[in-house]
Amino acid sequence: MSQFIFSPFIKSLTCLRCSRAYSRADFITEHFQYVCNCRPNQLSDVGTLDVQYDYAAIQQSISPKHIQQDADRSIRRYWPLLPLAARTSLAPVSVGNTPLLAVDRLGELLGLSALYVKDDGRNPSASLKDRASAIAVALAQENRLPVVATASTGNAAAALAGQSAAAGQDCVIFVPKGAPRAKIAQLLVYGSTVLTVDGSYDDAFDLCTAACKEFGWFNRNTGYNPFMTEGKKTVAFEIAEQ
Repeated sequence: MSQFIFSPFIKSLTCLRCSRAYSRADFITEHFQYVCNCRPNQLSDVGTLDVQYDYAAIQQSISPKHIQQDADRSIRRYWPLLPLAARTSLAPVSVGNTPLLAVDRLGELLGLSALYVKDDGRNPSASLKDRASAIAVALAQENRLPVVATASTGNAAAALAGQSAAAGQDCVIFVPKGAPRAKIAQLLVYGSTVLTVDGSYDDAFDLCTAACKEFGWFNRNTGYNPFMTEGKKTVAFEIAEQ
């Protein structure tokens, strides 16, 4: 069995429900620990793990000035604050660096002195979900996992399909049978394998989780994979800078 590869700046992952801490040694590629053992099979009520970084070590590696002056304006510049082993692991498409737009007229209608909208529609697949999917694909490739998979009816699926296509990563997406045909077509154009599940989103989620466990695929499902929020948090970093 092999040790799962992720950022050297990660100290541990801690359960948000029972506070149990998992060390780096607890993460084995062949049997990846996505959620805490306190509630491993409770769908949306699982023991979600939270990534804990060694911020003292990060301070020795990077500073706000370095981030601000980085010529690469994508999420790569936040690498020490991401769960990746290497900055270069991200797919060769630019994710992040989206504009923060002042929407004065809407602000006036709402009685606000100022209102801004973060336009993540400028991301490659036109949503925030690209930030998480970029991390999923990069981690899968760092650990040489054959497939990255998710259950989705919309933007998460499109983001994963697009990032996988850019990186040359095999991707399997489980969709409930009621998913829009246009969305399924988008996934197929990107080259993903799309499996239609005769059931609800929850059924698709369960089947995806079971398949990932059985075949050693990397599970991208948000709320289950602890690293997905690490990609999404980059939108907050950008807003703070802007």
